[in-house]
Amino acid sequence: MLLDTETGPGTSGAPQAAPKVTSKVPAAENTLRILKLLASRRGPMAASQIASTLGLPRSSVYHLLGVMEANGFVLHLHEEQRYGLGISAFELSSAYSRQEPLSRLGRPLLASLVDALGESAHLAVLHGRDVLYIVEERAKNRPSLVTDVGVRLPSHLTASGRAILAALPKSQVRALYPNAAAFTARHEVEGAIMKYSALSSHLDQVRQRGYATEHGEVTPGFGSIAAAVTDHVGWPTAAVAVTFLEDKLPAEQWPALAARVRKVADELSVWLHGRPAK
Repeated sequence: MLLDTETGPGTSGAPQAAPKVTSKVPAAENTLRILKLLASRRGPMAASQIASTLGLPRSSVYHLLGVMEANGFVLHLHEEQRYGLGISAFELSSAYSRQEPLSRLGRPLLASLVDALGESAHLAVLHGRDVLYIVEERAKNRPSLVTDVGVRLPSHLTASGRAILAALPKSQVRALYPNAAAFTARHEVEGAIMKYSALSSHLDQVRQRGYATEHGEVTPGFGSIAAAVTDHVGWPTAAVAVTFLEDKLPAEQWPALAARVRKVADELSVWLHGRPAK
């Protein structure tokens, strides 16, 4: 019952002003304020910094963070003594992304991309360690793909997942992939990502070139190119991807295709009141 008697947010020296109307449920309000603060930052924060920014007593912040950690909404990075968003927070974010706004905005953009390229495209969001496909636009005379609406696949295997993971802070990626058991494979392919060091190195390459790729790790013979869709603070909301038969598209044409995919991802970022992926 301790959390029901927490004091409300302080006002002295706090960068974020306290609400004008005193909440009747201060613990609930302060929990939401902490989540919103963590969501607005590019990386984890120390509890003392959270308390200072929000104008809250440190003891209250530690109590709230403890409950949030127990329920998966925050993750305590012990070595750094900082707190970041946890898996449950990702699931909430993905749940919003799976609803109509993202699908409605993304579908016409993907349809135009498919018409221009003649290749199938899809839109996916992060759901735990997986990506969940929420829109698929299949090109005429192209084979059906496993990435149908509602399908979930391990994010480290897919171009869409890699694009999203590359846009996350490295600490969050590490939290999603804490050990070897987190890695799975659908097919035996050369250079398969089956450990964190390989994933981290690959994501560095994705960040450098600005788009992600996948070579036969989801379906043999098919390749994919993807780019992240970001919100107003650069946090990845989704990914736009195009999938094609690799023997029909020479490797030298991939950068030009990636530029088209990034353009659509940037447009969707703007439509979502965000900013283009960098």
